[in-house]
Amino acid sequence: MAKTRVGIINVTGYAGVELARLLYQHPQVELRSVTGRSAAGQKLGTVFPHLAGLDLTIEAELGEVDLAFSAMPHKDSAGEVIPLLNRGIKVVDISADFRLKDAAEYPAWYGFAHPAPELLKQAAFGLPELHKPEIASAQLVANPGCYPTGAILALAPVVKAGLIEPDIIIDSKSGISGAGRTLSLTTHYSEANEDVTAYALEGHRHLPEISQELKLLCPEQSLSVTFVPHLVPMTRGILTTAYGRLSSGKVAPGEKGKKELMDLYRDFYRDAPFVRVVDFSPHTKHTWGNNNCFIYPTLDPKGEKLIAISAIDNLVKGAAGQAIQNMNLMLGLPETAGLEAVAVYP
Repeated sequence: MAKTRVGIINVTGYAGVELARLLYQHPQVELRSVTGRSAAGQKLGTVFPHLAGLDLTIEAELGEVDLAFSAMPHKDSAGEVIPLLNRGIKVVDISADFRLKDAAEYPAWYGFAHPAPELLKQAAFGLPELHKPEIASAQLVANPGCYPTGAILALAPVVKAGLIEPDIIIDSKSGISGAGRTLSLTTHYSEANEDVTAYALEGHRHLPEISQELKLLCPEQSLSVTFVPHLVPMTRGILTTAYGRLSSGKVAPGEKGKKELMDLYRDFYRDAPFVRVVDFSPHTKHTWGNNNCFIYPTLDPKGEKLIAISAIDNLVKGAAGQAIQNMNLMLGLPETAGLEAVAVYP
């Protein structure tokens, strides 16, 4: 049986090169073409020696493929994706360019007017745990952001069940690779090492994405989401802690309530192969290099508030791994194909 031909636009970023690493071992697709204008003409294994086993030359333009991943930055990605869609090629877009359903959000959060607002309604939001049927039938999938992936998965069961009051707080801490490969003072080693800082306090651009998906789970509730991201001196991983007051009388106090929450989460994610609902506080190390999301839901000591903790690898479940999970669904392949590696430890 012939393998599906896939390509990566902008393989030279962290998400792009992680896609190449994971696709290298995929049993049912062939990585046929990769682009990266700054490295065009060079062998992929020369630019990234850990990929020396992939005999590919980085091109300026994408070759003939059946499905493409766009790992371009936001705003630039749409310009690459639209011509591919017009040619009938399936696309998983890792940028933010098709995640938001309301085109009016793009000037406010991303600084540009969307060039194809009609595609926003057609694009499937690529969180398989919530949108598997839509992804399976889509030509265009908008891969979620790394922060929204961890935050939405941590909160989805209680929001869907109507167990939480509208005022939600999300505290997320990310490794530095989330900022990408472009050099900046913020991510310079001597600036970031031995330092933790909150940022985007005026509003992070992933906030509308988080709000959009949580509101879809419970449309009758008017949610108010406070999201504060933090940069921590590690390479990979996102640890999210989400807080919210539980609706009065809907969850029992004490150990009984904790068990009710655990049962709710395990039932909600019973068909989600990459979500692990665990009975301990997870570490980012538990998901380093693989596509899992570990979630631990519990109650505060008074039994009045939810505390839900999630851990993911921002470059795998938060980007490239989730993109391949979406690809598998779009192509009718097993959802876990090429993604079954265990985490790297220590």
